[in-house]
Amino acid sequence: MQWLINLLKSLYSLETLDTRFARSTTASQNSARDPSRTSAPRLDKHSPLPGTKPSKWWTIERCVYYLVFVIVVPTMVKQVCDISKPGSPDWDSFSKRLSRGWIPGRQVDNSDAQYANFRDNIPYLIILLILHPLLRKLYGAFWRIDNYKFLDDSNTGLSHDPSPLTVADARLQHRTLFDFAFGIIFLIALHGVSAAKVLLIFYTNFNIATRLPRSYVPVATWVFNVGILFANEFCRGYPFAVVARVLLPDIKAAQDVGAKIDSYCGLIPRWEVLFKISILRLISFNLDYYWAQAEGSSNLIEKKHVVALLLSERDRVSYGAALRDFNLKTYFAYTLYSPLYLAGPILSFNDFVFQSRHCLTTTTTVRTFLYCLRFLVALLCMELVLHYSYAVAIIKSSPSWTQYTPYQLAMLGYFNLHAVWLKLLIPWRFSRLWALVDGLDAPENMVRCMSNNYSTLAFWRGWHRSLNRWIVRYIYVPLGGNGDRKFKTMVNVLVVFTFIALWHDINLRLLAWGWLTTLFILPEVIAMIIFPKYKWKDWPETFRILCGIGAVGNILMMMVASLVGFVMSVDDVKQMVKGIFAGWSNAGFVTAAVMCLFVSAQIMFEHRKGEKRQGINLKC
Repeated sequence: MQWLINLLKSLYSLETLDTRFARSTTASQNSARDPSRTSAPRLDKHSPLPGTKPSKWWTIERCVYYLVFVIVVPTMVKQVCDISKPGSPDWDSFSKRLSRGWIPGRQVDNSDAQYANFRDNIPYLIILLILHPLLRKLYGAFWRIDNYKFLDDSNTGLSHDPSPLTVADARLQHRTLFDFAFGIIFLIALHGVSAAKVLLIFYTNFNIATRLPRSYVPVATWVFNVGILFANEFCRGYPFAVVARVLLPDIKAAQDVGAKIDSYCGLIPRWEVLFKISILRLISFNLDYYWAQAEGSSNLIEKKHVVALLLSERDRVSYGAALRDFNLKTYFAYTLYSPLYLAGPILSFNDFVFQSRHCLTTTTTVRTFLYCLRFLVALLCMELVLHYSYAVAIIKSSPSWTQYTPYQLAMLGYFNLHAVWLKLLIPWRFSRLWALVDGLDAPENMVRCMSNNYSTLAFWRGWHRSLNRWIVRYIYVPLGGNGDRKFKTMVNVLVVFTFIALWHDINLRLLAWGWLTTLFILPEVIAMIIFPKYKWKDWPETFRILCGIGAVGNILMMMVASLVGFVMSVDDVKQMVKGIFAGWSNAGFVTAAVMCLFVSAQIMFEHRKGEKRQGINLKC
């Protein structure tokens, strides 16, 4: 029994999810307690953070909260299960979207096209996850790094043992050559003849970084890549038949040849839909090169003679590559890196080069195995949700909102958001697992469960975390970041969310989501100005209650913004909100819901204090 408890503790430790959560970005790799490759992560020996207070988990107040959880959570599940049964409102409409499930007596809601594409291809993805690292090992068996370990002295003709930097350079050359070759094959398999279009865009971006005068590179990079976002959307991936019709309108044969070429479109014909992730890598390469030119020809390790393992994460993201690394082969190896190509997480060029040179001590066999188990648990959770909750199919069937009670409407929105969270979490974790198996540690994208968020600012730091880190490095900080003037900060936030909305999809709904999110951040920022924590140090319990009230408002606004952005149209969200809040007859449910959200916020507060008692401050 004890071994099972220890396994669960290790499985759900933050170090298993991502060691970055359990250390500062300025701490070196050796400063963390990285276990050996045969031991599990542990968090119980971290020193508490300053100002932490004793646990209050077993106070009478918290016990009342537990009772609320025990009563309310099962009724929430029951509500969504009840409207997912035959005979429920709109059954005849949404049941057409259901498929045959593997759980006896249950159909599966596989109606979300984005997740269905991943779910239906899981067996092939698993084969790829196994095959890719095996091919790298096979490649390594024939072309060993050891071949690079004896260098000829050009003056004496004698061989000698190389320096650690020389061995690291050899590892970089060894890995990037394989990544480049496998990436080309992978790209052709995915997109067929459209791989040429992708490579042309990549090559053009490379020339912007390396051939233009340095002062022009940032502006040219942003104009080109944002322009590509719009061009890909409006030109639908530039089909050869359309290109022939535009260039040679009078030659029918050319158009027929173009249509024939388009038929060789690979496994994913619409390459432009998934190209958004690549845009971030292109910008990362160009701006990292722009900043590296200011640093000189050597990286930080060579300049300061720092041992690689003593380099902090922040330093390797900022200075992990030298000027000689910004070459065409390494560039294509980075942009085409197969495990992260389709979905991310997003890794900066500097970090990719550093990890290709030096294997991080965090990529242990045991940690990778536990992360794999964590992924399988999330996958099973999603399967249970899709088999017992048909909220996604109901929303997609344009239901009649008046047929549902306020509680049912609330659960429709709530479980839809959980489905959105899981459908993003699972592909991201699969991609990161693939990279870990291959020896590369990308950032974890999802920090907390969707239901464990009460701060709008913290929520967006933890949702798609690698994108957030990318935004901070390449947009927010260059714009000025958190300046002295709050107005300037909010303008920067508006620019950030406008870019994120356009990056996700060029349509009015996503733009509304970006602006709504910026608007909904304002109350929290204003509250932090009016009620600064230091002024309430003598009334901590009163301050905690005030924060709980604010958290309720934040949670409601985050749910509305996310529904607009990822689930429903603005008009549908209006109808749902009206069905929940309109009329005095719904006042009882609304009051109960607000009280339950307040209870959940208090549990979240104590959970974060518990993390600080373990020496962890995630800031999200």
